[in-house]
Order: sequence, then structure tokens, then C-alpha cells
Amino acid sequence: MSKPRILVLTSTFPRWNRDVEPPFVFDLSRRMAEWFNVRVLAPHAAGSLFHEVMNRVLVHRFRYAPTKWQRLAYDGGILANLRKSFLALGLVPLFFVAQLLAVVRLLRRYPIDVIHAHWLLPQGLTAFLARALSGHPSKILCTSHGGDFYGLKGSIFNAVKKLIADASDHLTVVSNTMRDEFLKLGVKPDKISVVPMGVDLRYRFVPSGVEPDTGSILFVGRIVEKKGLKYLIEAMPMILRKCPRVHLTVVGDGPNRLDLEKLAQDLGLCDHIRFLGAIENEELPALYQQAAVVVFPSVVGEDGDREGLGLVLAEALGCGCAVVTTDQPAMMDVVQNKQTGLVVPQKNPKELSIAIISLLSDVEFRSILAAEGRNHVLKCFDWQVIAERYESIIQKLVT
Repeated sequence: MSKPRILVLTSTFPRWNRDVEPPFVFDLSRRMAEWFNVRVLAPHAAGSLFHEVMNRVLVHRFRYAPTKWQRLAYDGGILANLRKSFLALGLVPLFFVAQLLAVVRLLRRYPIDVIHAHWLLPQGLTAFLARALSGHPSKILCTSHGGDFYGLKGSIFNAVKKLIADASDHLTVVSNTMRDEFLKLGVKPDKISVVPMGVDLRYRFVPSGVEPDTGSILFVGRIVEKKGLKYLIEAMPMILRKCPRVHLTVVGDGPNRLDLEKLAQDLGLCDHIRFLGAIENEELPALYQQAAVVVFPSVVGEDGDREGLGLVLAEALGCGCAVVTTDQPAMMDVVQNKQTGLVVPQKNPKELSIAIISLLSDVEFRSILAAEGRNHVLKCFDWQVIAERYESIIQKLVT
């Protein structure tokens, strides 16, 4: 009996081997290939192939502009690129139409059973319209990751979100907080499942067995407002007064990097903060393993944008790190205060510094939190667990 056929729609996907783009859609897709025939449709970019096979996943990429102008997707995502450049706004209709036509062509050419659309906009809307235009009977599974929900505000966007959720055969969200938000829009409870993206906690994000550098603090994430790196930098002078040998490593890139490098310079922190930029995903576990404390000081941005899920917390905890984060609701699915990590109020450098100093100063407490944190994420965020939950949802859609 042939496997059910899945078409995955996404705007974030590895463009080539060892790409620095977040790999979570690819990681889920290649695990789904154990049970399904999986095709992925993603935007093309300079240097990527239009068609290839990656770990049993058939990948199609669509062109939405001349190659040198294709700057809407990747390098931080669509919303981040729209904030960086007003000119990117002109690419939005081209992107949407090109993706829609590509989906219609694939639906007419291949017998697709389920369309799995990552992000409500544009992929969820594209799936809904493509199914209608092609007359194809595919089921639609839509996954909202957070940026598509929190980054698009107002009554019109809320109406569109509800329309897409209602038109989908099932909706998955990455945190309990997001489920509550969709319920407020009037989406039926039985249509929503909370299923986060996963982390390879058995073979990749694992403890090294070697004691970390006792003076090392690590930040991993896009350098954008909602990640809250500004407040960690502002906390560093207070941390250094108690722990003068401490140094902070910043992994990631983004539109706020130059401003925050200047802030570090103005505070006299150049000898204590190292900006590595974006690195290959394969290099991340070693950096986590070397860190005494990993800090995720997430905040609600001025535009209302916030994290949908603190998946990097699961990576850090998987590597046996002690973590500090803020009281953002999405983080609470990963960290329980004083049980699996420390939680402080957002936008509060003083409280951040107190929490970090307490972990740097108490090896035993740090080890207890790290061990409990790893046990927790193994049960809730390991890819095997997550893949099986998605497999169950999709099987129900095709039966």
C-alpha cells in the first residue's frame, strides 16, 4: 500500500547543505518521510537548486523575482525583511502569486493527500486558495509558529487568521499560549493541537560530559528587538562587578546587530562581549556545551511581536546548560522557574544580572537545574516524540 502524500509549504528551509537558516521545517519533513511521501515547496534563492532530494524529501523551489532581487525570504524571515526594507514590500504580491501558481501546478501534477502549510500567512492562505483553484480534495494542516500570529496585528489580520484557521482541516500551534490566543479569535478547541517543533536531544543536543567554562555566558538568536539582547548587554556591567572574568558570546545576526555592538562599545564591554554572527547549525551544540549559563532575555516588541516558542531553550537544556529566560508566556512551556531554569521579568537588566550571578556562583544549583531541564525537554521536545505526534495528526486527516 502506497504511503500518503504530503506537500509541505514553507518560507524557511535550508537553501543548501550546511545552510545557516533555521532547519526545523526540514527536520520535521525528513522525519515524516518515514511514514509519508514528502514534497516541500520553498522559495528559491541565489545559490539554491530548483529541484533536489534532501534526505528522502523531494524539494521544489519557486522563483518569485529575478534571482538577485529575491530578498524577501530567508536571512531572518519575511517579516524581518519587510521591516528592514520598504522596497521588500513590492515583492510581497510577486511572492504570493508565484507561490500560489507553484502550489496549483503541484496539486494538478501529483496526487497530494495533505498540504502542510507552515505559517498562516502566506502559506496557509496559499494552501486554501490553491485547493479551491485546483479543485483538489487535499486536506490542509496549518501550523502557526508565532511570528505570523503576533507580528500581524489589527482587525483585518485577525479576520484573515480566523478565516485560514477555519478553512484548515486542523491547526497546530507551538505553545499553549498560542492556543489560548486562537480560542479568543473563536477557533473551535477541537480543531487546535499544541505541538511544538522539536530538537534532536538524543544524538545532537546532548551534554558533553566535560565541565563548561565557568565564566562563559551564551546568547543564541536573531538580533532583533523581541530577542531582548539589549537588556543582557545592559546587565553585563553589573555582572562584571561580581564576576570580573565573565565573557558573553553572541551567536546570531540581524538588523539590530550594529546598534548593539555600539551599545557594548559605549558601555566599555568590548573585551567581554564577542559577536560571532550567524554560524552553521552543526556548530551550535559545541557552543552550548562550553557555556556555563545560556540566556534568552525575550521581550514583547514595540510592534507587539514576540516569541511563539523558545525552542532554543530546549536546545540549551538538551546540552545540559543552566538557563535564564524571561516571563514571556511562550517560554513557560519550556522552563519552570527554579526547577528547570530561572525566570525573570522582561526588560529588566538588574533582575537578569542577579539571576545570572546566582548561577555563575553556585555550581551545584546550576547542575541541578541543568539535569532537571534536560529530563523535561527529553519528554516534551525530542524530535521522535514530536514526529510521532505529527504522524498521528496526519494519519487522522487521511483516514
